[in-house]
Amino acid sequence: MSAISEAPFSPQEIAAEGLKPEEYQEIVNRLGRHPNKAELGMFGVMWSEHCCYKNSRPLLKQFPTQGDRILVGPGENAGVVDFGDGVRLAFKIESHNHPSAIEPYQGAATGVGGILRDIFTMGARPIAVLNSLRFGTLDNPRTRRIFMGVVEGISGYGNSVGVPTVGGEVYFDRSYAGNPLVNVMALGLMETEEIVKAGASGIGNPVLYVGSTTGRDGMGGASFASAELTEESADDRPAVQVGDPFLEKSLIEACLEAFKTGAVVAAQDMGAAGITCSTSEMAAKGGIGIELDLDLIPVRETGMVPYEFLLSESQERMLFVAHKGREQELIDVFERWGLHAVVAGTTIAEPLVRILYGGEIAAEVPSSALAEDTPLYPRELLAEPPAYAREAWQWSASALPEAAIAGIEINGKQTTWSEILLQLLDTPTIASKKWVYRQYDHQVQNNTVFLPGGADASVVRLRPQVGENARQGTFNRGVAATVDCNSRYVYLDPYEGAKAVVAEAARNLSCVGAEPLAVTDNLNFGSPEKPVGYWQLARACEGIAEACREFATPVTGGNVSLYNETLDSNGQPTPIYPTPVIGMVGDLPDLSKACAQGWRAEGDVIYLLGVPVGEGRGGEVTLGASEYLAAIHETVAGRPPKVNFELERQVQAVCRHGIRQGWVKSAHDCAEGGLAIALAESCLSGDLGAEVQLKIGATIERWDEILFAEGGARILVSVSPQQAGEWESYLRAQLQETWQNIGIVSRKDRGLRIFTVDNLSLINVSMTEMGDRWQGAIERRLSI
Repeated sequence: MSAISEAPFSPQEIAAEGLKPEEYQEIVNRLGRHPNKAELGMFGVMWSEHCCYKNSRPLLKQFPTQGDRILVGPGENAGVVDFGDGVRLAFKIESHNHPSAIEPYQGAATGVGGILRDIFTMGARPIAVLNSLRFGTLDNPRTRRIFMGVVEGISGYGNSVGVPTVGGEVYFDRSYAGNPLVNVMALGLMETEEIVKAGASGIGNPVLYVGSTTGRDGMGGASFASAELTEESADDRPAVQVGDPFLEKSLIEACLEAFKTGAVVAAQDMGAAGITCSTSEMAAKGGIGIELDLDLIPVRETGMVPYEFLLSESQERMLFVAHKGREQELIDVFERWGLHAVVAGTTIAEPLVRILYGGEIAAEVPSSALAEDTPLYPRELLAEPPAYAREAWQWSASALPEAAIAGIEINGKQTTWSEILLQLLDTPTIASKKWVYRQYDHQVQNNTVFLPGGADASVVRLRPQVGENARQGTFNRGVAATVDCNSRYVYLDPYEGAKAVVAEAARNLSCVGAEPLAVTDNLNFGSPEKPVGYWQLARACEGIAEACREFATPVTGGNVSLYNETLDSNGQPTPIYPTPVIGMVGDLPDLSKACAQGWRAEGDVIYLLGVPVGEGRGGEVTLGASEYLAAIHETVAGRPPKVNFELERQVQAVCRHGIRQGWVKSAHDCAEGGLAIALAESCLSGDLGAEVQLKIGATIERWDEILFAEGGARILVSVSPQQAGEWESYLRAQLQETWQNIGIVSRKDRGLRIFTVDNLSLINVSMTEMGDRWQGAIERRLSI
């Protein structure tokens, strides 16, 4: 067998494809010969982390993936869950991080386009988009440029294609300064009787290339996304794709119409790795082969060679396998929509991807070697947590200045709790994201129930596309969706932090009245080749797996984005905070009972469900890892609150039942900023004030812990005084002592007033003060 030294490629050329020397030797072993340039490129993209999950796949196997409502799990373009009554929902999340760092507008725009294709490739009509975004701090000019470009890209594509962007989250932290995260989740309703799968079948069936033309944009994007960002790669603009949302709108309609003919055997989006990925994955999943002739591919640039065809990630393209003899039906459909549709190949018995060009074989590779039998790198977990975590865990609240009723000393100045509340509301991570979502068309299709920012989860009306309910036109069901991740929690304790991410996602769904059903995840981490990076990834996956089992929310698929690192001023790779974003969907059986987060009426009674004020309960409520500690004391330390699964399930079930009974009029979970921030947000969302009494407890004796500690499966709800008696009887039966009546909703002009049980004032702020800080925080930093 030939050695690496005898290869027709230099070590630098092999490394440029994202391959290690031992991987190249394995390619030679698989082929029994050296690959040519095109084949080397095919292996480079398909053996990238982005495509084959070579570092993460062993960890993903522990995720629960099956359930009574799961119709399609991991391995297809998107997961599909059964909502009953003939309604089937497809959903998935994907990342477009590195492209967005280089070209923010197109990086984000094509991220939206790519995830929409994953949805309609299944035969589902896209009905909503959510996004999870991470940026550096807004005092950095480059961060401001990336932030504004990403938001513009999401709105530019989503608005033009006609799919509403209904919600999401935006965080700002210095760890993302060089490497922003752009994760996009999409939902769709199945419009075909049969779910369209990707596995090719039937020997001799025609293979159709459909959609847009192929160019040189997006060359090697999968490999680009699977390596750290450097000064050199930051100039790699050809690796960033260019999208056309208007063409994608036509592609959606053409594909759905084509699927309904019954002439399509299988379909695959040409996303990462383009033609290489679509041919190899379709062939491998079907256990057969595909022969494709590049001379038949519609192009928009001249002089392209096989390497460029195979690695191009030009957008809005698909690959179909059709029933033999019915290809013209499909061609006619696409031509009516002004799109290309050409027979460019055929299915073959040999399990190969055979690429023809100029009448000769340009590449011939076993499909399984590209798509399934790929390298795996199980790695050894650190014997003990890394030094940074062990050091952080030594922190305790005793390290902070004394916290009196009047306030606390910050940088030598006595600061009131009212001033600290306003500072937190002015923190971009907590502040209103209206500047972001007002750029999105969140009401197109007319099914958006809550406007972004109005509820803890997005709610979209479901309109059945097939079956008896579609014909009758009567339906009052909705889907709730959320994307969540507190990455500081995961950084300080990946296992507990990841469990908390899943718990918060389920809690957000419960706050609108929805039953959590299933998860799609986007694992954004640094390099797994470094012991600390792998420890973070492995422990976080363990936490997600455990939490998903506890909440009975199987994982239907997702995305892994590793190597999110940039070089610091000393030339050392600096990773982002580990950020495992959880996208979760829930069933809302009666839209008329959907619940928002703002107070509804003056005089309503305010309750805190979960760990009562003043009780820590073994670390469930803590200042460790909190927004208060980071933003006010500039300290990232401690451990995140531990998740009590039994209490989480109880509190969420009680909240859902209260909403469905019509008792609960508003519901909002206590997340970043703790109880005080949750109260302020409910005031601002409902445009009403609140008067609340709190007391020091048996286990918590600091007022900042009372006001700003996080955790404890806590949900704030408001209930009409006429229904308070019935509600409290139910609480006593279900939650025993893990709930409190803490106040009432008041007039707007009274603002938020928080007292001790002795009627000493802790916080007294007007709605105007809160609104000014909360509403304009991002605009002020953008100088708009």
